[in-house]
Amino acid sequence: MRRALALASLLLVSCPGKVTSPPPDGGSVAHPCALAGSIVFTAGGVTVVPGGESPVDLSFLHLPPGFCAHYFGTVGNARQLRFAPGGELFVASPTTGTTGGGPNGQAAIVVLPDDNHDGVADAPITFLSGLASTQGLMFAKDHFYFQDNTAIMRVPYAPGDRAPSGAAEQIADITVFTSSLHWPKTFDMADDGTVYVGNGSDQYETCQPAHTFHGGVLALDGTTPGSPGTPVAGGMRNPIAVRCARGHNRCFAVELAKDYTAGKAGREKLLPIRAGDDWGFPCCATKGAPYQDIPATDCSKVTPEDVSFLIGDTPFGVAFEPGRWTGMWAGRAFVPNHGAAGSWKGARMVAVAMDPTTGLPVPGGNVDGQDKGGMADFATGWDDGSLAHGRPAAVEFSPDGRLFVANDTTGVIFWIAQTGS
Repeated sequence: MRRALALASLLLVSCPGKVTSPPPDGGSVAHPCALAGSIVFTAGGVTVVPGGESPVDLSFLHLPPGFCAHYFGTVGNARQLRFAPGGELFVASPTTGTTGGGPNGQAAIVVLPDDNHDGVADAPITFLSGLASTQGLMFAKDHFYFQDNTAIMRVPYAPGDRAPSGAAEQIADITVFTSSLHWPKTFDMADDGTVYVGNGSDQYETCQPAHTFHGGVLALDGTTPGSPGTPVAGGMRNPIAVRCARGHNRCFAVELAKDYTAGKAGREKLLPIRAGDDWGFPCCATKGAPYQDIPATDCSKVTPEDVSFLIGDTPFGVAFEPGRWTGMWAGRAFVPNHGAAGSWKGARMVAVAMDPTTGLPVPGGNVDGQDKGGMADFATGWDDGSLAHGRPAAVEFSPDGRLFVANDTTGVIFWIAQTGS
């Protein structure tokens, strides 16, 4: 904590880092699919808007008709995206090794503004450095929240800030269990103001009759410095992403389940966060089904999932379409799949339909390589066998309705927009 406080103070002295009059539209772009260089997908084929050349090749990408894609910027090992109140994109770029971690991390949180509204990031700005283990980011209550290893920190934030405008303070220290590999702690704030944070367990944790809380989701009150958090839902191996949808006070975790259990009833999951839920790890693959290499154990009280993925699809994040899109993709949860280690098979982005009445996902999943129920492929092309395109890792919607996609392997960040927007 002392290091983060000193860091924030140093940045205040060395760089005021504030745009005096931030763009009121937050860097938004009018008619993004008409921008030079946009790759436009139509029922008749793919076209590129003339007049601009992308510094990276996005021709591998496949989107539904009615959408376009455009390069935005590059940040090594881009693992988390959040938009500031003024519209700038904040990117977490860690260096500590973790699941599927990419190269060229900066041990920093980087800002990518677009002050000239051309759809491409201006020069990157380091907002905070010296953060080897950072992934969780959030803007809430006039503050910017960030992860520094086990600590959840925050600094005052006003629209236009490009460097901290006050000293950092710690709001929590998540030490209920510390995994050297599953260290990322992502978090978000529910409609009622509760902050939920994920905590990872370990692959080879042993199944015991009375299991201690290790991997799962905790709640923070945000008022007690150094608070360890209060366990809410457990039985998770690696809740790699925690995000909240708006309107129903619903929050969700993306759970990376036990490796090498594809033939043992194992499934990755998109889970609603509810008090008291037990998702089974390390004993049970799902309700009523222990992992096949686990001695007989009672899995009858495990919470059943509604949305699941193949082991190795590796869902890595989730973002909720905020109501700017139309048609079948409106209001869905968009999940980037990192793909299987080594082959990247399954690397793609899927969209999960959400029930507008309950705010819960429509049941569905990937069964034998086919999307079923409420799940549908949205963006594909990464897993063509060439290992040349990296892997989608993080997603976030901008205030103007574009879906930003980060690739932690290549560092490339691009956006997707609906034509006619």
